[in-house]
Amino acid sequence: MNDTYITVVGNVADDPRRKVTEKGAVTNFRMASTARRYDSGSGEYVDSGTFWIDVECWNGLSSNVAGSVSKGDPVIVQGTLTTHEWESDNGTRRKPQLRATAVGPNLAKGMAVFKRDRSGRVPGVPAGQDPAAGLEGRAGTEVPDAGWDYHGDGATLSPLDGPDLPQEPAHA
Repeated sequence: MNDTYITVVGNVADDPRRKVTEKGAVTNFRMASTARRYDSGSGEYVDSGTFWIDVECWNGLSSNVAGSVSKGDPVIVQGTLTTHEWESDNGTRRKPQLRATAVGPNLAKGMAVFKRDRSGRVPGVPAGQDPAAGLEGRAGTEVPDAGWDYHGDGATLSPLDGPDLPQEPAHA
């Protein structure tokens, strides 16, 4: 009910680690977000502190992150802020943790090639359930095609081979 939703922009600090548990698949990585400010005295931008946070990604997001994200990648992560708590020799310890609902590349830092998950799953709909079930007849609700987020003619979309796009792949 009172979840704290945040968006963190930064860099992946270590290689993502994926494991399968009794609760499902999870991928974890550490993230660093360094604030920058303009120093009028020196006339330059300077770093003004780094925020470190552990990120956890579950199930479908887990496999997509594990297959797409590497150490050093600039990312934008959105999710709920939680506190990880454990017992140590010095007593109870706590640190912030971000349970991600979305992870993506920071396109202000480079280009990416997106590959749609063609598994037929729709986020938020349990496997085997019709994604359109229960939507028919609701005022103002269109029944979406599973796996598509755009409906319309192809002329509206920008071409993938425009003159402003490089011809080399995003990752070598």
